[in-house]
Order: sequence, then C-alpha cells, then structure tokens
Amino acid sequence: ARRFLDVLKFHPPGLAPVLDGSGAHHIGPRGEAAYTGRFRRAFGFYGPWAAVDSGDGWLHIDQHGRPAYGERHAWCGNVQGDRVTVRRQDGAYMHLQVPSGRPAYTARWRYAGDFRDGVAVVQSQAGGHTHIDRDGTPLHGHWFQDLDVFHKGFARAKDAQGWTHVDRDGEEIYDARFAMVEPFYNGQARVRGLDGVLQVIREDGTVVLELHPGGEVSDAT
Repeated sequence: ARRFLDVLKFHPPGLAPVLDGSGAHHIGPRGEAAYTGRFRRAFGFYGPWAAVDSGDGWLHIDQHGRPAYGERHAWCGNVQGDRVTVRRQDGAYMHLQVPSGRPAYTARWRYAGDFRDGVAVVQSQAGGHTHIDRDGTPLHGHWFQDLDVFHKGFARAKDAQGWTHVDRDGEEIYDARFAMVEPFYNGQARVRGLDGVLQVIREDGTVVLELHPGGEVSDAT
C-alpha cells in the first residue's frame, strides 16, 4: 500500500531501493523499510552490497544498512563477482575486494570499469585502455584508444585507424577497421565502415551482407 517518489527493481536478497520524503533506502516486498538509516541516493544490491550516496560520500552497505567499510568515496559501482569499482575522492579509480573492502591491487587508474568473467577495462593516466585480471595484472601488453570487456571471447577495441575486435591476447582478429562495431552475436556482428556502409561481418572479418550503402539514411520505414 505504500507509495514512493521513486523506486528501482528488487534484487536478491529481496530488497529494492526507494526514495520518499525521509530519504533513499531499501524496502522488502511488503514495502517495509529494511533499516532505519537514510541516504541521498540508493541503488540495488549486487552480491552482499548496495551502493549508496550518504551525502558525505559514497559507500557500500549490507542488507541491514550497515557500512561495509569505513572509507567514503566520490562514487561507487556495483559488485561483480568478488570485485567492485570505486572512484576515490582524488579522482582515481580502483577496485575493492568483496567482502573485505580492501584494495584489490596497488595501481590507481584514470578510469576502471566493472569486471566481467574476471576481466575489467582500465584507463591509464595517459589515456590508453587495456584489460586487467582480478589482481590488477595486465591481461596482455596492448593499449587502445578505447576498449570494451570481452563478449563471446572477443572485445571491441579502437586504435588510431578505427574500431576492430580483439581476442584475449589483445590481438586483432581481422585486418579491417570500422567507424563502429557491435559485439559478436552467434558468430556475426554489425559494423559501420569508415565510408558509412553498414554491414554484417563474420569473426574473420568477411562480409555476410550489406545493410545500407552509406550516405543519407531516411527516417521512413
């Protein structure tokens, strides 16, 4: 019967973030508050922790509203496996171990994304992107202008020539470069060439079919 200013979806352990006049918090399936504390913003549980903005900094809390650790951050991500991304007050990104809350490694990054299947994308202070494992060790020696996590064994990567797909060794899997590439789906991916041509390619870079010849695209069906 309760109504809120904002709601997000339920996540295990059966709690959902909500916002009402008292602040942001989590509720159970009957709308009952899970704890007495209130925050500026609250987000869903991933694993044992949920990210919240306390007003004095971001942190993770457990299902009882208790802080998972003592530090306060400029921003917090969501737990993925046993790692979670945070941005420190000095602007540096890092990953914490879950559930200890200790840093997973000593390096600090200009940006650090979520882990997926034990691999995350990080950006150096110089601007280059690479992959690291759970302990912060580089997965390969390659750096890119932009980079994505692995999907179906391949990652989208951008170098000075354009976008391509790379394997877990950071090696390109074909020679072509594109203005845009999507992740592979059942062995094929949609790409847009540097000339604007929209195509579907296989994992070896061969073209399956052309979807649009480039140039102006009509809004009409």
